[in-house]
Amino acid sequence: MTPEQLQSIAFRWFEAFNNKELEKLLSLYDDEAQHFSPKLKVRQPETNGLVVGKQAMRTWWQDAFDRLPTLYYKVTSLTANSDRVFMEYIRQVNDEEDMLVAEVLEVRNGKITFSRVYHG
Repeated sequence: MTPEQLQSIAFRWFEAFNNKELEKLLSLYDDEAQHFSPKLKVRQPETNGLVVGKQAMRTWWQDAFDRLPTLYYKVTSLTANSDRVFMEYIRQVNDEEDMLVAEVLEVRNGKITFSRVYHG
């Protein structure tokens, strides 16, 4: 894929996430995709921070949307090459301090296969 195509996936990812459009967000992922997040590790220690498959991601993100209705990601930078996009954004939630976040989306055949979140 071209860097422009990967950036397009990232922009669609942010749009779906910020609009809480869970099925649209999940449609960007491969059925067996993996997602790693430090927040997952804290909230669901049994996962060791990693969930596999769309159903596990659906459960994780639906919980986040339910608990944090004001959750919003403000894009600050996107960098793409041929198979991944590196996203930097600010995690914003009312009554919480903003958090700097980086996330890598690995993409194969037009679908996200692995996403990794890093908190700054």
